[in-house]
Amino acid sequence: MSAATQAAVLDRTAPRPSGAGQLRQITTLVRRNLTHIKRQPEMLTDVTIQPIMFVLLFAYVFGGSIQVPGVDYKPWLLPGIMAQTIAFSAFIVAIGLNTDIGKGMVDRLRSLPIQRSSILVSRSIAALIHSSIGVAVMSVTGLFIGWRINEGVLKGLLGYALLLIFGFAMIWVGILVGSAMRSVEAVNGLMFTTIFPITFLSNAFARTEVMPPVLRTIAEWNPISSLTQAMRDNWGVGGSPVRADAPWPLQNPELSTIIWSVAITLIIAPLALRAFNKRTTD
Repeated sequence: MSAATQAAVLDRTAPRPSGAGQLRQITTLVRRNLTHIKRQPEMLTDVTIQPIMFVLLFAYVFGGSIQVPGVDYKPWLLPGIMAQTIAFSAFIVAIGLNTDIGKGMVDRLRSLPIQRSSILVSRSIAALIHSSIGVAVMSVTGLFIGWRINEGVLKGLLGYALLLIFGFAMIWVGILVGSAMRSVEAVNGLMFTTIFPITFLSNAFARTEVMPPVLRTIAEWNPISSLTQAMRDNWGVGGSPVRADAPWPLQNPELSTIIWSVAITLIIAPLALRAFNKRTTD
């Protein structure tokens, strides 16, 4: 009997604690995932060095050729970099989960009296904490390039809340990809060729008004654009008002971001759970 089969048998027969017991499982597994960051701080490169590099490149190399009417480009850019960073939450959780499955860590956990959902919830929380560290680093970096929250504390917090809500939705994308792909290399290839262009085909780095019509339509309905616009509005770095003929998502960026986040979660979460269950019961 293989290790996976043994784990499946135990998974069906062993009693699984719930309530406070499951909460302890989740906190223990979150600590386990975060311990990896403590022992391998280079794991934070993707949410610290990389976003800072993007800020410096776009602000001081490409920024001179990108004009945004009525506003300084550098603080206008920062919400876009943060939206890109939180979108990469999917990347983080996909690689972590795929590695755990590939190395048999999930089978090992399932041989213990642990709820299967605790594995996914703990991985999600750890990924959100991981990305939040990057957002904090971005906020500090932003202060050095002139970014400020100009609309008060409550609107400032609303901007961060929308960022985390969207990050939670993207985590389900990561769980789906991490469960469905058979190797970390496949996860890297798929995520890099999808998440990366999606974040650029938006208003994160440049105004959509200067894009060709087809690309502009895609960019303006892109959830990254709604999230970025919502943060700019709530932080007071939006520059000129959104044009009158802009599509609904840019006219109502907060509501659009929430709808996109709920829709992604409702559609992707069942697929992710099915892929995870199928992969871990083979």
